[in-house]
Amino acid sequence: MNETIGVIGLGIMGSAISANLLKAGFQVVGFDVATERVRALEERNGIGAASCREVAEKAGIILTSLPTVAALQEVVSGEDGLAAAGKKGLIVLETSTFPIEAKQEAFDALKPAGIQLLDCPLSGTGAQAVHKDLAVYASGDQRSFETCRLVFDGFARVAYYLGEFGNGSRMKFVANLLVAIHNVAAAEAFVLGIKAGLDPETLYRVISDGAGTSRMFEVRGPLMVTGKYDDATMKVGVFQKDLNIITSFARDLKSPTPLLSKSAEIYAKALADGRENQDTAAVCAVLEDLAGIKR
Repeated sequence: MNETIGVIGLGIMGSAISANLLKAGFQVVGFDVATERVRALEERNGIGAASCREVAEKAGIILTSLPTVAALQEVVSGEDGLAAAGKKGLIVLETSTFPIEAKQEAFDALKPAGIQLLDCPLSGTGAQAVHKDLAVYASGDQRSFETCRLVFDGFARVAYYLGEFGNGSRMKFVANLLVAIHNVAAAEAFVLGIKAGLDPETLYRVISDGAGTSRMFEVRGPLMVTGKYDDATMKVGVFQKDLNIITSFARDLKSPTPLLSKSAEIYAKALADGRENQDTAAVCAVLEDLAGIKR
């Protein structure tokens, strides 16, 4: 394919997505505030850009994968942001996990310039992103969604169209609630098994093949087996942002989340223990400490 796709934000998710788009035959132009990430894209035969505006000038479809709401605001409304590019017909796929209000603000800022923003959060970890094992929860203008189908196919396993703008984020909040709970449940099971004298590798292999497994058990389990969490595909500190968003979302709806609340305590303990930059599988280490297990 000769079509050029823009990627703004080349961190764990953005770099994996851009690599898969390149493999799928797209030209990829990318920007990140960390210049070493732009250089890494260029080393994979992508095109480096010096600003968001330059990405908009070179691409017809742009995917954003960003760490904070402040970053989204800068990408959209900054001096060299997407709105300043004024490129009518540009489609922006916003894949980050943010409050719906922040995404609506970005949508409203881009609309006068004729730029269509879709709310497209992703279900999957950085490790899954490397293998195109992502689900896209897309919402917003349906015609724009259909235009982007080949792009979604280039980096994701499946893309769901969920209707009005914001429904993608609503679905992502539900999915991440389950991710948060299942990850802690997997860790709790590992700690119980290890405390009972079971070999961690055998525990992982056997449970993965039975009714008690989950996607989080299978994805995070290998890290829990080794007890090594520094090679993070979702950092504890970043996931804390997601937990706060889901908690606030549920609170506003007056929907009870007792299991999420208890799980959040374990993630908070991981942060307090200095594990902010470790993978979220490190909740297993937190429970091991509480159980008196030394590995």
